[in-house]
Amino acid sequence: MVVEPKLLKSKKTEPMEVLVPVRDAAQALSVHVNTIRRWNDRGIIKAYRIGNRGDRRFSLIDIRKLMILMKSNSGNIDIDHRQVK
Repeated sequence: MVVEPKLLKSKKTEPMEVLVPVRDAAQALSVHVNTIRRWNDRGIIKAYRIGNRGDRRFSLIDIRKLMILMKSNSGNIDIDHRQVK
């Protein structure tokens, strides 16, 4: 399931980032969930930890930036040396 990017409004009417679980981030980027976790551990994509277990959530904005980076290199990206900015 790929979630379309949209901004949610908080009670203070400030825009909030849409966050998705590891599974959805992996599907959007066509990689395995462990790849997303490894990229997060290496600082390639930022994760937001939620709940007592510390589950990871990823910003749709960061996912889109990484998609663009991957597409611009025809999928042959040396991702270990790149970061989403």
